[in-house]
Amino acid sequence: MDTKLEELDITKVITEDLIDLTLQATTKMEVIEELTHLLYVNHCIDSEENFIKDVLYRENAGVTGLEKGIAIPHGKSESVIKTTLVIGRTKQPVEWESLDGEPIDIILLFAVKTSDATTVHIKLLQKVATLLADEEILHGLRKAETKQEVIDLMAKK
Repeated sequence: MDTKLEELDITKVITEDLIDLTLQATTKMEVIEELTHLLYVNHCIDSEENFIKDVLYRENAGVTGLEKGIAIPHGKSESVIKTTLVIGRTKQPVEWESLDGEPIDIILLFAVKTSDATTVHIKLLQKVATLLADEEILHGLRKAETKQEVIDLMAKK
């Protein structure tokens, strides 16, 4: 992955295989498990159990639910093979600690290689934060019918 700080092409860390617009999860833990499984079957991590432990460790450090139904959990982990972003949308909003106290329906789970933890991780968070501040993109993520629509939205800025 290109780790230049000037520009991060988000399409390098997200593919259609890493998007699930119909998560079955009804709890925060089920969301994390479902998205972690997607990472595992797409060879982005080598251990679901270890990665989930690292995500939960980060969850205990602070709120990852933002506002407007979005959560950005992340795990910096030795089990990450390549830094990636997996996106899920639940059928029904899920209870999640969030800045506005509201439930979550769109989740962007970051899987960050320990060696990428400083440069790429920060750049990826900045890029996603910029995207999620855009009401049009949020609306698009909720209405997207295809995985390619999600990628196009995320590649917008």
